[in-house]
Amino acid sequence: MRKLLIPAAILASAPAAAQDAPAAGPEADVVVTGRGLDERAGDRAFSIVTIDQDRLRANASDRLESVLADVAGLQQFRRSDSRSANPTSQGISLRGIGGNASSRALLLLDGVPQTDPFGGWVPFPAYATDRLGRVRVTRGGGSGYLGAGALAGTVELESADPRQLAPVTASVAYGSRDSVDANASATLTSGLGFATISGAYQRGDGFTPTVREDRGPADRPAPYEQASGAVRGVIALAPAVELQANVSAFTDTRERGTAFTDNRSEGADASLRLVGRGTWGFTALAYLQTRAFASRFASVDAARTRATETLNQYNTPATGTGARLEIAPPVGEGRELRLGAEWRDVSGRTQELYTFVNAAPTRRRVAGGDQRTLGAFADASATLGTLTLTAGGRVDWWKIDNGFLRETPLAAGAALTDARFADRSGSEATGRVGAAWAPVNAVTFRAAGYRGWRLPTLNELYRPFRVGADATAANAALSPETLTGIDGGVTVTPLGGVALTATVFWNRLDDAIANVTAGNGPGTFPWVGFVAGAYRVRQNLDSIRSRGVELDARWTLGAVTASGSWSHVDPRVSASGAAAALDGLRPAQTPLDQLSATLGWRRDRLAASATLRHVARQFEDDQNLRALAPATTLDGYLALPLTRTIAVEARAENLFDERVEAGISGADVVERAAPRTLWLGLRFRGG
Repeated sequence: MRKLLIPAAILASAPAAAQDAPAAGPEADVVVTGRGLDERAGDRAFSIVTIDQDRLRANASDRLESVLADVAGLQQFRRSDSRSANPTSQGISLRGIGGNASSRALLLLDGVPQTDPFGGWVPFPAYATDRLGRVRVTRGGGSGYLGAGALAGTVELESADPRQLAPVTASVAYGSRDSVDANASATLTSGLGFATISGAYQRGDGFTPTVREDRGPADRPAPYEQASGAVRGVIALAPAVELQANVSAFTDTRERGTAFTDNRSEGADASLRLVGRGTWGFTALAYLQTRAFASRFASVDAARTRATETLNQYNTPATGTGARLEIAPPVGEGRELRLGAEWRDVSGRTQELYTFVNAAPTRRRVAGGDQRTLGAFADASATLGTLTLTAGGRVDWWKIDNGFLRETPLAAGAALTDARFADRSGSEATGRVGAAWAPVNAVTFRAAGYRGWRLPTLNELYRPFRVGADATAANAALSPETLTGIDGGVTVTPLGGVALTATVFWNRLDDAIANVTAGNGPGTFPWVGFVAGAYRVRQNLDSIRSRGVELDARWTLGAVTASGSWSHVDPRVSASGAAAALDGLRPAQTPLDQLSATLGWRRDRLAASATLRHVARQFEDDQNLRALAPATTLDGYLALPLTRTIAVEARAENLFDERVEAGISGADVVERAAPRTLWLGLRFRGG
C-alpha cells in the first residue's frame, strides 16, 4: 500500500480520537485506504464470499450483475441483465426466498444504501466494475451494524483504492450488434490522500427479446445506451482519521423490444464519510440520493402485428437521505464492540398517463408517499483461543406517511380516485448470533442464527402497474416482512491455496410480499380498471419457508485458479385466505439449483478464463403454471499484452448461444435473456 506522509503541523490540529494513535515524529507514515472500519473477527461465524478485483475486471460481460452470479443463490428477480430487462425487475435476493422485483438483500457502496428509494430495485449500470475494488457477500439476514433491510443477506461494494488503481486506465471494446463498451479512470495521489475520477459508456443495437417462434411484425431489437461517472477524494486529517467524499451519477436508456416500451433511469449520489482507526474507532456518514425513472408500456395484439401504448409512466422522482454514526470503543484484547445509530428518509411518487383512446391518454395518475426509519445497534465479538463468539442486535423505528393515490381525467371533471392512506408507524427488533470454532488450522466450524426485516417500498404500497395484458394492484396496508433463519457450516483448507466451504440453512420469511393472482380478464377490477389478462394484488403471504445447501470452493496453484459455487434450495409458500391457492407452491422466479464454476490462468498481464453457469427450471408465476426452462451457459475471457501498457481483450458471453428464458407473458409469449455476444477491444494501463 502507498504510504502518505503528513507534516507534524497537521497532526497538531488532529481530532481527539487521533490522539490515541501511535506518537508521531516530525513526519508520520499514514496509510490512507478510502475504506471503512476493519472487518470484525466475529464475521468468521457467517457465510461470506469475497469477489476480488481481478475477477471484477476479467469477466465476459463487464457488468456487475454478471459477476454477482459467481455467488450461487444470489439472483435477480429475472434472468435478463441490465441491457434488456425492465429496470424495475432488477431487485436482488439470496437463499431462495423469492421476490417481486424489490431487493430482499441489503446493497451498500462504501456504506451507502444503493437500492432505488421508490422501488427497491438496483441501478446496475451505475456501477462500472473498473472502479470497484472488492465485493463482499454475506449470506443470511439480520446484518446488525451494517443496516436495516438485510432480509436474506448483504452485498458490500467497495470503491478501488490506490493499491488497485493505476494513474491512468482506459478500455474500449466493440461487440456484437454494433455494441460499444468503454471505461476510463485517472488517479492522483499526494502527501495527504488521493483522488479518482472515472467514467463509463455502453451502447448497443440490442437483440430481439421475444423468441423466434413467438415473434411477429411488432417485435424488434431492444437497444440500450448507458453512462456513469464518479469522482472520489480521500484526505488524511490525522494519522488515524480520514475524510472520504464521493459524488457519482448515471443515466440509463433501454427499450423492451416493441414500440412504446422505452424506459429511462437517472440518478446522482453524494456522500461524506469520516473514518477513525485509532484506539477509539468511529465512522460518521451522511449521504443524499436522487433518482428519476420513466417508462412506457404497450399491449401487443394476439398476432403480434401491432403494439398499442397502454401506460406512460412519464416521471417517477425519488430521493433518499440518511446519516449514520458508529463507534468502536476499546474493550480489551481479543474483543470488539460496535455501537451506533442511523437514520434514513425516502420519498417518491409516480406520475402516469393511462387509458389510451385513439392513441391518446385520457387519464392521469399520481401516487406516492414518504418513509422514515431510525435505528440503533450494538454488535460484539470475542475471540477465546480457537473459539470466536459474536452477537449483535438493533431496534428500528419506522413510519410510513403522506401516502396517496389520485386519478383524474385529462379533460375537465372530478377526480376518479382521491385516496389518502392512513399514516402508520411501528418498530422492529432484529439481530444475529454466531460462533466459529477452529479446532485445527485447516478446519473451521461455524453456526449462526438471525432475524432480519424489510419495509415495503413506496412502489409496493401505492403504485399499480401493468405488464402487457396483465395488471397488478398496489396495497397500502402491506406489513413489513420479517425473516428468521439459522445456518451452519464448515470451511476446510487441507492444502495451501485450497478452500472448501459447505453450509446448510433454514429460513422462514413471514408476511412475504407477493403478487397474488386474484382474477382473470377480460373484466374490470379494483384500483386498475379494465384488464384483459391476469389481475393480481400485492399481498402479505403467511410465510415462505426455504431450506437448502450451499457449496463454495476455490483452488490456486501457481498461475492457475479454479472456483465454484453451488446452491440447492427448496422454498415453499405457506398461504391462507385469499392466497390459499398458493399454499405449498414454490415462489415465482426461484430455481432449485444454481451453479457457477470458473477456471482461470494468469501470468503478469496475460490472462484467460472460462465460466460455466447453470440455472435450473423455475416458475414464471405465483401459481406455478408457466415454467422457464433450465439453461447452461459458457463465458470466456482472454487478455493478451501487446506492450507494457496496452493489451488486447477478447470476451465471449453465452458462447454457444443457449436460450435463457427470462419471462413468459399471459399470452404464453417467451422472452429470452442475452444471446451470444462477442467482444474485441484494447485496454491501456499506464503510469
